[in-house]
Amino acid sequence: MKLQIIDTGFFKLDGGAMFGVVPKTLWSKHNPADDRNLCTWAMRCLLVENGNRLLLVDTGMGDKQDARFFSFYEPHGEASLLTSIHQAGYSEKDITDVLLTHLHFDHVGGAVYRASDRLLPTFSAATYWSHSEHWQWATHPNPREKASFLKENMEPLQESGQLQFLDKNSFAFPNVDLRQVDGHTEKMTLPIFKFGDRTIAYVADLIPSSAHIALPWIMSYDVRPLLTLEEKTRLLQQAADGNWILVFEHDPLFEAATVEATEKGIRIRDKGSLSSLL
Repeated sequence: MKLQIIDTGFFKLDGGAMFGVVPKTLWSKHNPADDRNLCTWAMRCLLVENGNRLLLVDTGMGDKQDARFFSFYEPHGEASLLTSIHQAGYSEKDITDVLLTHLHFDHVGGAVYRASDRLLPTFSAATYWSHSEHWQWATHPNPREKASFLKENMEPLQESGQLQFLDKNSFAFPNVDLRQVDGHTEKMTLPIFKFGDRTIAYVADLIPSSAHIALPWIMSYDVRPLLTLEEKTRLLQQAADGNWILVFEHDPLFEAATVEATEKGIRIRDKGSLSSLL
């Protein structure tokens, strides 16, 4: 099995929203805000090759939205989804599976592209995987999350016939377990890979950055923050006990980290690139 980080660029979100009840005097030490209180965040995907299967986990924001939409999030950076896949040595037609942890626009936007006046799946040979309960949640959104679930990111996947549901069909990708968590949004899926004697967990928006390792550091976007607290506690304890590598989707500087138990709780032991920690 081969794992590679796929960078899709950066975007900006409000620091207060990303850090919840944590005071700005604390969180700004980790991710300083600009004059509009916006912090820079990565959109980091994972590419996993195993035999004749090539799995992409999440797809970033994509580039099909209009200028008004992008003005809110200021996407920037030289990397993009397809250029990073090409630099890794593959083409979009090589992707056999796309696992969507959840359907917020910064995770699924790159799954669909605009071809003239049509919206089509970016990866024509791939099966797209989502959880059926999350799909129902996203396609019939609550007012709190409605702005994050965009029909143009979802409807083309279902119309193409390439969409499958994790809980209804056999995902059967070797050496991966899937964990559903419900604090951030309903049935977000975290893939946990066995890589030799190591375990690599792609923690999506359960732990969006290394700064969010501390238990109370929970995003205001989460629909059930106390449940997030429980889910983080369980996963971090497993990660510390098993020497897992955690891959962060949104950390602007660090791809991954390992954690350890201390007198003050679970804390980061090492952080850096995924390749340096393997």
